[in-house]
Formats: sequence, C-alpha cells, structure tokens
Amino acid sequence: MREQWLKVPEWSWNRLKDELAFVHHWVQPLNEVEGTPDLILYGAPISRSSISVSGASLYPTEFRRMWKGFATYNLDEKVDLTDFQVADAGDVAMHTTDILLSHQRIQESTAYLVEHYPNTITCMIGGDHSTTACAVRGIKEVCKEETIGILQLDTHLDVRDPAELGPANGTPIRQLIDGHIVKGENVINIGLHGYFNAKPLIDYAEEHRIQMVTLKQARKQGLSNTVQEALERLSAKVDRVYVTVDMDVLDISVAPGVPASTPGGMTAMELFDTLLEIGQHPIVRHIDFVCLDPSKDSAIAETVKTGVYAWLQFITGCVLQTR
Repeated sequence: MREQWLKVPEWSWNRLKDELAFVHHWVQPLNEVEGTPDLILYGAPISRSSISVSGASLYPTEFRRMWKGFATYNLDEKVDLTDFQVADAGDVAMHTTDILLSHQRIQESTAYLVEHYPNTITCMIGGDHSTTACAVRGIKEVCKEETIGILQLDTHLDVRDPAELGPANGTPIRQLIDGHIVKGENVINIGLHGYFNAKPLIDYAEEHRIQMVTLKQARKQGLSNTVQEALERLSAKVDRVYVTVDMDVLDISVAPGVPASTPGGMTAMELFDTLLEIGQHPIVRHIDFVCLDPSKDSAIAETVKTGVYAWLQFITGCVLQTR
C-alpha cells in the first residue's frame, strides 16, 4: 500500500484541550482528523540527490519544531487560521542509500494523498528540489486526464540534464517536460536573476517555451500583479497548478540557510506577499517548499523561521479565498 511510507513525526504535538492559539496546537496528525482536512502537510526528507552539499533533509523536522514560535492569528490580515483544518501526514520514509527508491516512495505517497483526499490541498516540505518531480508525477498518476501547470519561485530554472546528473535537484522541471508530465509552456518561473543560469539552460527553456519572469521584471510590474497574471494565464490552459517554492529565491542576506544561496534575490516581505497572493487563487491545488538547509542557518534560525512564516502566508491566502 502506498500509504505505508508515511510515518508519524517522532515528537510530541503538545496540544492543549480546546487551545489552538499556536500552530503546534492547531495542526493535527492526519490519522486523528475527522472528516476531510483543508490541507494535508507531508515531509520528503531527502538531500542525497542534491548537486551541492545539502542538509535539506533536516528541514521537515526543523519546520515542525519552529511552530511553537508562531500563533494562529495573522495580525496584518486580521485572519484567524484555526477554522482552516491542517492535517500532518508525517514524513515519507527515505531509504538510507537508494535515491531512486526514495523518489518512488515520494511519488507513491503523493499519489495516495491525492487519490484519497481529492478535494484537499497538498503541501510537501522538502527535501531538495528533486522531490518536486516526484510529487508532480504522483499527482499525474491519479489525475491522468488533467493538465498540470507549474508556478515556480526560484533563482534557477532547474532544467539541467538528468542524463548527466541523474535525478538531482537541478533537474526536476526538465524531468517533467522530457517525461511529458507537463508542457514547458505551462511552466512559469518567477524570481530568476543575475548570473545563476548558464546560457544552454536558457536555450532549453526558450526551446520548450518556459515562461521566464526575472525578478527585475517582476519588481517593475509589482510582484503581486506578476503572480496574479501568471495564475490567470495558467488558469486559462490547465486544470490545476502546482506551486514550487525553492527557498534559494530569497536573497542570501535573508536566507543563509539554503544550499545555493545567492545575492540579488527576493526579500522576505516580497516572498510573503507573493505567497499571500498565491494562496487566494483556487487553481492552486498543490505546493511545496524545498531546498532549505537548517545546518547552514545561524543560531537564530532565521531561514527556518522565514520558511514557516512563508507557509503560514500561503495558508492565510487560502483562508482569505473562502471569505
């Protein structure tokens, strides 16, 4: 059974009866939820498939540990998140050495969640970016007749050749295009900047009609407007959108805890505003947050905290969508 790979996190929920003031009180284990949750969270703790040295496999655990510092009320938007039911399915069990088997387990676990909870948003916490290709293949396995679009927030195109690198974190978008899971024209990447994509990768993206929006272009237009337009364009062509957030889209000064940190990226507030907008669009059915390495973070864990905040912004957008 595909659900066998999902394992309950090895830590206490510390929930208080009738107390939902903080995130760790509010999120429930999936096996304890009655009815259908609004969003299912699951972790994909793998980083052996990363091109650069990465401890991104540590992020799902650190993400949950950081919950205790966040309340369930968004002061800026005056939104209480507790009516939005979030369930945690746990982490996909990774094989110690077999990357392909671990990837297959991520695909199967995603397919299981999508099949059994067809009206629920899925949210995967990586792990390196190789996990995105696994998750999208799992969705396609269940939704065979549907067209999937991808909105990617990233410094990189991630279209390096898996024939040379294997199914590494620099290859997920190319895996999906070459594997005929998604069409290049249904991929929009927002956040590209600077000197971090070699010309042959740009050539591949142009050949396959990937829509590239540089951060410079997005800032001129306004990030919220850019995201709105991207989702509207995708809505006209696809049945569902998968959003993938590579945390290296952030500037190195904001997010030192990523394997491929770069100068010139988004500010934290730009990412937060972007995710608030993304959460409000009904075409978005799946999201992941990948490539955050807690081992590279400082003692105050600013990158992990930014990652949790970003996730909560997406959920705030989902709540605003229902108003």
